[in-house]
Amino acid sequence: MKTALALIAAENATAVRALTAEGSTALDDAAAQIRDAERVFLLGAGRSGIALQFTAMRLMHLGLTVHVVGEVTAPAIGEGDVLVVASGSGSTTGIVRAAQTAVDVQAGVVAITADASSELAKLATVTILVEAARKLDRDSTVSVQYAGGLFEQTVVTIGDALFHSLWQQSGLSADDLWPRHSNLE
Repeated sequence: MKTALALIAAENATAVRALTAEGSTALDDAAAQIRDAERVFLLGAGRSGIALQFTAMRLMHLGLTVHVVGEVTAPAIGEGDVLVVASGSGSTTGIVRAAQTAVDVQAGVVAITADASSELAKLATVTILVEAARKLDRDSTVSVQYAGGLFEQTVVTIGDALFHSLWQQSGLSADDLWPRHSNLE
């Protein structure tokens, strides 16, 4: 168990170092897109979608207007909004279709993907490139974790980093955010 934990931590550290390489502005650009948007929509499939739900909750705590795509209360996206999507392959049909819809209505698109040449990356206003295996990469050259494990873990880390950066910029305290925490638990 200790070996597995150390391996996962090391892979995550490597992925984070790649995200913060000198000259990379994708994370800052994504934070600015989210900060300046009228509304933020988040969409991912499977575990990537669950990872983005973590981010949706934190952005709501910050006071942003946030919607998880597919929920019955999510309205139509429009100009001035931003869609944050995650797809390791960058080719997940529903994710690409949603990004195209966002582009069509002149909303921004922040894409988190492991494939810089993917259709999703081409549609994005900002692309956050994650150095991780995609779910169909099974040769262990990028990650020894199963399927898209490293990608999904990195999506959670990116979401928390985006939130933390925006929170620090806001000047709000933890006490300011607390009243937005769920009280229907």
